[in-house]
Amino acid sequence: MNSLSPSPSCCHTDGPAGLADGMERELARELTLLRRKVRVAALLTALVMLSSLSHMLGGGHHSFLPSWFTSPWTQLLLTTPVLFGCGRDFFTGAVSAFRQHSADMNTLVAAGTGIAYLTSLFTTLFPQVLIAEGLPADVYFESAAVILTLVLLGRLLEARARGQTSAAIRKLLQLQPPTARVVREGQAVEVPVSMVVVGDLVQVRPGEKVPSDGVVSEGSSWVEESMLTGEPTPVAKAAGDAVIGASMNRSGSFSFRVSRVGADTVLAQIVELVRQAQSSRTQVQRLADQVVGWFVPVVIALAIAAFVVWFLISGNAVLAMLFLVSVLVIACPCALGLATPTSIMVASGKGAENGLIFRSAEALETAGGLHTIVLDKTGTLTRGQPEVTDFERLPAGVLPTPTLLALTAALESRSEHPLAEAIVAYARSQLASAQSQLTDRELPAVEGFEAVAGRGVQGAIGGQQVQVGTPRWFEELGINTAPLKPLVERLEVAARSVAVVVVDGRLEGCFGVADPLKPTSAAAVAALRRLGLQVVMLSGDARRTAEVVAAQVGIERVIAEVRPADKASVIRKLQEQGEGPVAMVGDGINDAPALAQADVGIAMGTGTDVAIAASDITLISGNLAGVPAAIELSRAAMANIRQNLVFAFAYNVAGIPLAAGLLFPLTGWLLSPMIAGAAMAFSSVSVVSNALRLRRFQPAPLPGVAN
Repeated sequence: MNSLSPSPSCCHTDGPAGLADGMERELARELTLLRRKVRVAALLTALVMLSSLSHMLGGGHHSFLPSWFTSPWTQLLLTTPVLFGCGRDFFTGAVSAFRQHSADMNTLVAAGTGIAYLTSLFTTLFPQVLIAEGLPADVYFESAAVILTLVLLGRLLEARARGQTSAAIRKLLQLQPPTARVVREGQAVEVPVSMVVVGDLVQVRPGEKVPSDGVVSEGSSWVEESMLTGEPTPVAKAAGDAVIGASMNRSGSFSFRVSRVGADTVLAQIVELVRQAQSSRTQVQRLADQVVGWFVPVVIALAIAAFVVWFLISGNAVLAMLFLVSVLVIACPCALGLATPTSIMVASGKGAENGLIFRSAEALETAGGLHTIVLDKTGTLTRGQPEVTDFERLPAGVLPTPTLLALTAALESRSEHPLAEAIVAYARSQLASAQSQLTDRELPAVEGFEAVAGRGVQGAIGGQQVQVGTPRWFEELGINTAPLKPLVERLEVAARSVAVVVVDGRLEGCFGVADPLKPTSAAAVAALRRLGLQVVMLSGDARRTAEVVAAQVGIERVIAEVRPADKASVIRKLQEQGEGPVAMVGDGINDAPALAQADVGIAMGTGTDVAIAASDITLISGNLAGVPAAIELSRAAMANIRQNLVFAFAYNVAGIPLAAGLLFPLTGWLLSPMIAGAAMAFSSVSVVSNALRLRRFQPAPLPGVAN
């Protein structure tokens, strides 16, 4: 057993699995702590609001409450743990920002709630000082508690959104088999995948997953790579061909030499890209931080100036302090904490009604400003399921059509190739509809079945040699395929894959197989172009085939013959060329790196779970019409957020001159902190009311498409 234990430096246990576990543990701790803080803060804030109800209503409305409960001392006891327990991080963040000579949202929250708390504390301890000056002895504990609780709730919602990245990584890691059959000292032994090292010889049997990346050294097979490439067609593998970890061996056995393990594998690289997919901050949050960066210092300077001026004018320190507090309280745009998340929540709910799932606020913000949108072909523009579109008999054929279909279905039913599955489905449907004696349940037996990698299949049926494969294969076998050429050219021009049926050396029939377009594709592309976006089709197909499909849906720019591993590079190149922001629309796991690289990743809901988990936006129905709808909703939401930002600042900014005492010399009117708090509340109501208007959003209907 010692020979099976490589040195510690050879193992790769600190790979993507360890990364995912660490992320999940950290996120779980953060969510648990935030939930606890929000629950405690919400309970205490509700009690503070109830305690201050009589004060807010002007007195005389608290006969049902005991006097000790409505006392400022009770509000002080209830508010203190909210601010300095649940909201401690805001104050430590503000101190940290101050040390770095900057200001952020923590500064704003800490300044507004801290000043309200300290002013209320002074009033509670020394009410006679204000009363002696003829000023009201008001407290503002409820304002401080409400602001802290609302901002904490916003942070909880943000943390829950970030949790999707960890879920995506976990789904990716589940693709990798837990063990590998490694040949060591001449024997095949099962070892954990984490113990596989570069250079190991690994055996893979039919129906097993490839445990790591490598190169085939012996044997041949068809390997299903759709889990990683998104393409439905299995790939023929023989000696010298590369294999990808987590792909599925469909038929045949082979051995391969491991070339990459751990963090170097294709799967691990995809995991790392998905991990980074949602790590950036939102545009609106950055904008808010920039505004706060200059707004907070200016407000503090104005408040200090108001104190100095009124102290010099009146010589009354208490009066001057009230002006300072009023400026700080009214200038604190607490509605800023609601401006973005409220619109985001309403827009996200409206998106769900229309089959659009936004994974993060950043996706909702960015989608409206897209310049270029890249559409993957297979499974996005097309159904992702090959179908027989053409079946023609050839002049040399002598067999009745039902007999030919039965022979073809019998042979292809032994194959694992998706094109074979399409041909079998077509043949069975035709036999059933024709009520032939050779029904799909009575297909003849096949003897000596053989799959020729990259060419086709063959076998003996009832004493006849039946072959189904590519025209090139039959040319190699010496069969005259000249009569086929016009038909093959016509099918290939129409982006069809061609499968020829030969019985005893005779050309009997020809199938054209294609991945048909979704009915919404052309209309959705037209809608995207009307929205001003540049539409690009990305495909691994040959250029001529890709251009045919693109022309059918109205796309002029095509990037063809792109390997799955290069899709993210294509997106990056578009971004570097200044064509961003760029969106990527796909449905396969191979699209996950491109979805992560794109400014906005959009996954079809009919695609793989990992592509959906890695994306920023998911179209639940797989209807491409959802892409323009998502962009329209994003633009409506961003317009709404900008309006909310105006409401968040307008009342406060307009009230600063009044709070600073501009009208006091003329009218004797003092804008008390209580009125300043009411202005803050009114701005919050305006923000929420405006955000609710998004509930009336309806995407523009696409002509001829059912939404």
